[in-house]
Amino acid sequence: MFAIGEFARHGRVSIRMLRHYDALGLLRPAYVDPVTGYRSYTAGQLADLNRIVALKDLGFSLDQVGKMIVDNLSPAELRAMLTMRRAQLETMLAESSARLTQVESRLRGLEADIPIADIVVKELPAVRLVGLTATAASFTPDDITPVVHPLCAELGRRLPDADVRPSGRLTCLYAQESEDEIVVRATVPAAVDAGGNLNGLEVIDLPTTQAATLVHRGPIDQVLPSWQALARWLDDNGRRPAEPARELYLDTPEDPEQWVTELQQPLTTD
Repeated sequence: MFAIGEFARHGRVSIRMLRHYDALGLLRPAYVDPVTGYRSYTAGQLADLNRIVALKDLGFSLDQVGKMIVDNLSPAELRAMLTMRRAQLETMLAESSARLTQVESRLRGLEADIPIADIVVKELPAVRLVGLTATAASFTPDDITPVVHPLCAELGRRLPDADVRPSGRLTCLYAQESEDEIVVRATVPAAVDAGGNLNGLEVIDLPTTQAATLVHRGPIDQVLPSWQALARWLDDNGRRPAEPARELYLDTPEDPEQWVTELQQPLTTD
C-alpha cells in the first residue's frame, strides 16, 4: 500500500487530482482508513491511473473517460481509440502548423522590402507543355494548396508511362476563370505530338510573351511576399498582368528552405 502522497509521486500527478478522481469515481483508493480518512493505493492501480491520464491528455473529457472505464474497454479497443485520437491530433497539429506558416508569410509581406532591381522584365519564348488541369475555389491556402500538391504528384506518376520526355522543369500555371474558380495546371515542357500516347496528359501551347519575373528563394508556401512585390512593381510601372501567371520550379531539393522558384507574371501589350 502507498499513502496518497507516495502514490501521487509515483504516478506523477497531484494529490488534489487524485482526490478529484476519487470524487468522480474514476479511481477509488484501495483502502480508506475509517478513523483518519487517509487514502491508500496499490501499485497495481498505477495502470488505471496511466489510462485515465493518457485519455485526458488526448483530449477526452473526464466524463468520457468515466464512460470508457464503465464500458471496460479491452486493451485492443482502447488502443484503437487512442490511435484514432492520435491521428486526429496529428491532423490538427499539421493544420495549425500550416496556418502558422501562412501567418509568418503575411508578416513577411508587411516587412519585405524586395529591391526593384531583383525584378527582371524579359521575353518568355513560345512553349509547348504537357500537364494536368484542376480547379480551386480561390487563391487562399486552404483552397489552393490541396489542389496544387496532388496535381503535381499525379503528373509525376503519369509521366513515366507517357510517350513524353520533359525538356524542362515543372511549371505551375494559374488563371482566374471566374469569381469562384481558379484554373490550376501542373505542366512540364516537352516536344510532343498532340495525337501521341500521353497517358491522359493534355497539351498546352503558350505563345511568346513579355513577363515581369522574380526569383523566390525558400519554401513555396512562403511565396506571398514575392508575388506581392511583383504586384507593387506592376502598379508602380503602370503595367497590367496577363494570364496565366507561372511558377517555374528551378531547384527543389529535399529541404524546402533551399527551393528556388522563378515567378513569371505575363504582361499585357496595351
